[in-house]
Amino acid sequence: MLEEFITVKKEANERMDKSIQHLKDEFKKMRTGRANIAMIEDIRFDFYGNLTPLKQAASLSTPDPHTIAIDPWDKSILKNIEKGISESGMGFTAVNDGKIIRVNIPPLTEETKKDFVKKVKEIAEEIKVAIRNERRDINAHVKKMTKEGNISEDDEHRELEEIQKVTDNHIKTIDDLIVKKEKEIMEV
Repeated sequence: MLEEFITVKKEANERMDKSIQHLKDEFKKMRTGRANIAMIEDIRFDFYGNLTPLKQAASLSTPDPHTIAIDPWDKSILKNIEKGISESGMGFTAVNDGKIIRVNIPPLTEETKKDFVKKVKEIAEEIKVAIRNERRDINAHVKKMTKEGNISEDDEHRELEEIQKVTDNHIKTIDDLIVKKEKEIMEV
């Protein structure tokens, strides 16, 4: 039965790690006033009848801190890419010169910065809830094992403390990511 518990604990830890990775991915996509390919690489556009992410149809680069260059492999899709960017809701303006598209990343206003920081905290809180749900599930599993007589009450107490430490470490990681992203948004 101990092997079963170790497996469950490992899976919960992996799911918590995946939640943290998801948060990092979401933060990469967030606009900061500085050009970052991750902000646009998943924008979808009509590519011969299929909605396709930009990263699958073009080379993306940042020639300067306020510009993202999109160099499509097929120049006939320039207008579709332009349309996809304008419909993305990101508020970017695309400039098409017939060969590449340049997306200007305007500096953020103080109010916009505060809105983005608020959004960062909302996304992070959702991830914290997911991690706490993992803790709840594994705690329930430990208590069930104790009720069934598979582990002692001392083992239960020890395991619940260990699960709490793992949870606390993941929450601390999230808090650190929030501080880092907030600083990145506010400094630009």
